[in-house]
Formats: sequence, C-alpha cells, structure tokens
Amino acid sequence: MTDVADQKAALRALMQARRDALADRDQRSVRICALVQSLPVFTAARAIHCYVPMRSEVDTRPLIVAALAAGKAVAVPVVGGQRELRHSWIASLSEEDWVPGRFGTRRPRRLMPAYPGEWSLTIVPLLAFDRDLYRLGYGGGYYDALLATASTVAVGVAFADQEVAELPREAHDYPLDLVVCEDGIRRRHEHYR
Repeated sequence: MTDVADQKAALRALMQARRDALADRDQRSVRICALVQSLPVFTAARAIHCYVPMRSEVDTRPLIVAALAAGKAVAVPVVGGQRELRHSWIASLSEEDWVPGRFGTRRPRRLMPAYPGEWSLTIVPLLAFDRDLYRLGYGGGYYDALLATASTVAVGVAFADQEVAELPREAHDYPLDLVVCEDGIRRRHEHYR
C-alpha cells in the first residue's frame, strides 16, 4: 500500500466510528434531505441518481420518496463484481420491491438498467469530506469511476461531523460540486446555488 492509501484506510476507520457515534442521525438526515430538495439543481432535474442508505449513512429515503412524488425518475446504484457499479431505475421504496445486495446494500428486486448520462444529478455517499469538497468513500472506487465518466452534478450528503480540514488525495479522486450537511451547503463553484 502507498502512504496515501494507508492514510485513507486509517481515516476510514476513524470517520466510520465518528459517524456511527452520532445519536441524532435521523433528525439530521431529514434536514439534509430538505436542503437537497431546495437546490435548483434538484428542482430542475428530471432524473436523479441516489444511493439507498446502509449502516449509519445519511438516510436518503425521504429524498427518494420526494423525487418520485415530484415525477422525477430515480436511479439507484447496484453493486456488482469487482469495482462494478451498475444502476437501476426504481418505482418505489416498498419493501417487497427490494432484496439484499452486496456489502450490506439493498438492491431492487427487478432491475431496470439505467446508464450514466440519463440523469443530471448524483447524490453521493461518503465517510468524510474536506474544504475543497474531496470525499473519502469506502475504498471500492465505485463512485470515483462513476464521477469520472458521468456528466452529472455530484452532490455529497454528510453530517457536519464528517468534515475534515484536508483529505489525502490520489490522482483518481474527484471533488464534488456540493456537499449538503444539516448545518448548510458547501459549494465548490458559485455556479451551483
């Protein structure tokens, strides 16, 4: 492993523990979802890509429900084999429409393939982010690969406690356009108001 990879591995464990320790994640998640819904890029989007939460991640289900209710198409990630991230459109979050996926994820029972470029906004999970809006994920590289190839506005959702001054970076790391926390919105560019 490289020094940067070692630093990232140590930081992942620390940030996972920090996020797991938050007592009021549900209330914070509701606030984060409301702030995302207030973004012009969300309002204008006809189709979005949004992860389905696992473990102590920001609960995006209220955001998905709101998007579907507003008539937006919603795609979700489906983790496949080695560094394979596929995508599927969904019609609902009804429990009977979902089955267990890899790494503790949930996936739609019936896959309806979606492809990068078919949505304009991607909601991205993370363990940590820094002031330049670089993110630390789980280390699989799934979202790095997606963001490198998809023409989309990338919005990270995180609890404010997940912010750090600066993350270790590698050539394949991409900054996000926005990060939405319960205490406000961090912007990389003025363009994303």
